Amino acid sequence: MNKEILYSVVIPIYNEEDNIPILYEKLVQVFEKIEGNYEIVFVDDGSSDSSWSLLKELHRKNSSVKILKFSRNFGHQTAISAGIDFAHGDAVITMDGDLQDPPELIPSLIEKWKEGYQVVYAVRKARKGESFFKKGVAWFFYRILKLLSEVEIPMDAGDYRLMDKNIAERLKNLKEQYRFIRGLTSWLGFKQTGVEFIREPRYKGEVKYSFWKLIKLALDGIISFSIKPLQVASFVGFIVSIFSFLYAVWAIIYRFALKEIVPGWASAIAIILFLGGIQLITLGIIGEYIGRIYGEVKDRPLYIIEEKYE
Repeated sequence: MNKEILYSVVIPIYNEEDNIPILYEKLVQVFEKIEGNYEIVFVDDGSSDSSWSLLKELHRKNSSVKILKFSRNFGHQTAISAGIDFAHGDAVITMDGDLQDPPELIPSLIEKWKEGYQVVYAVRKARKGESFFKKGVAWFFYRILKLLSEVEIPMDAGDYRLMDKNIAERLKNLKEQYRFIRGLTSWLGFKQTGVEFIREPRYKGEVKYSFWKLIKLALDGIISFSIKPLQVASFVGFIVSIFSFLYAVWAIIYRFALKEIVPGWASAIAIILFLGGIQLITLGIIGEYIGRIYGEVKDRPLYIIEEKYE
C-alpha cells in the first residue's frame, strides 16, 4: 500500500483545533481533482488543546490520514522532520497548519515536479495580515541569510514546498539537532525551482512563532549554514586591535615628546567600554557555535513519539 502512495502532505500541528477541520476539507477537495493516491501526515507537536482528538477523529474517518503525537513540544522544524520520516509518497509536500499556506497551490507545485524539478518551493510574493514590523523583520532576515550563508537559500521562501522522494530520503539522513529545513533542502542541491503565491492571513487562532522564536530560527539558519559570524568577529577584533595599538603609540609619543599628560580620560573610559562590548559580543558568537556543538555531541533523538496511527 505504501508503494501506491503518490503524494504525502506533512503538516506540523500545535494548538490548531480551530484550523484542522477546514484545512482537512480543503486538502481533500484539492486531491479529489488530482490523479493518484495521497496521504496526509499530521504531527501533533505537544498540543494542549483538542487538536489530537480532532486528528484521531479524522484518522478514523479517512485511512489516508496518518497522525503522530510527540511526548512534548519539540518544535516546528522537528515536527516537519518527523512527518518526512513517516511519509511514503513519491512526492512529499510540507506546509503549515494555519491555512497561511493555501492548499490550492499544491497542483502548481505538482506540475513543476512533473516537469522534472526535485524541489519546488513556494515563494511569498505578498504577506497579508502581517504587521509592517514583522514584514520588515522577515525581509531583513532573508537578505542577511543570503549575505552570510554559504548555501544558496531562496529568499522569501518558507517551509511550504514539494520535494521528490529522493530528496526526502536524503533529508532523513541529516540528523542534526538544530534544524532549518529550508536550508537543508537547499544544501542537498539537485534541480530546484520556485512558485510564487500570496500568503494569506492566519485563518484562526494565535500566531505560534513569537518574536524570540523567530530570532532563534534565524540564528539556527545563519549558524547552521555559515561561519561568517566568526570571521566577522575576528575581523572586527583585528581592526580594533590596530586602532588600539596606534592610539597607544600616539599616547607614548605625546607623553615623552611634549612632556605632557595625555588628556581625555573620559574618552579612554569610552574606548575601554567599547572594547569590552566587542569582546562580549565575540564571546557570545563563539558561545552560540560551542553550544550547538554541545547539543550535537549528546546525540539525543530528535523527537519522542507518544502515539501514532498509520
